[in-house]
Amino acid sequence: MKTREEGWGLLTEFTQSDSLRKHALAVEACMRACARRFGGDEETWGLVGLIHDFDYERYPTPEEHPYRGSEILKVRGYSDEIRRAVLSHAEYTGISRDTPMEKALFACDELTGFIAAVALVKPGRSLAEVEAKSVRKKMKDKAFARSVNREDIVVGAAALGVDLDGHIAFCIDALKGVAKELGLDGTPQG
Repeated sequence: MKTREEGWGLLTEFTQSDSLRKHALAVEACMRACARRFGGDEETWGLVGLIHDFDYERYPTPEEHPYRGSEILKVRGYSDEIRRAVLSHAEYTGISRDTPMEKALFACDELTGFIAAVALVKPGRSLAEVEAKSVRKKMKDKAFARSVNREDIVVGAAALGVDLDGHIAFCIDALKGVAKELGLDGTPQG
């Protein structure tokens, strides 16, 4: 089993962008919470969340991401379970999401970015100010965080078998545990 430290090393080797590293930490936090909720292995689920986009900065096209990442993971000894989950998070790969871990990754991926975007427009730039209803309201505004696929958020929660509002609140709570690392704790940045 690969460790979190190995996953962090892989992420930082391939990803220089602070925002993409923060996204990885956010998805990791939500995946760990989902593992506790659904009886999964917290280390494995967290690792999948941490590394799911590790190759994106170098290989950002749909022709390369996450396929190149999967090849790198195989060479470096990551399990088929982890590689399949990483591949399944991108809708266009055609890899079905069959396990709770795969479904959770898809359900958390886009949502974490959207929640962070909502926090950043709050007066205190803090997750403590974000509620599920404010996230749902912003989802209706197509100009806000336009790169986030709202349908993936809705479909992801449904596939995971959870209520969307409840899932949003659950993810907000999970992210509060890493708010400082994400720069969403209200502390002035830079």
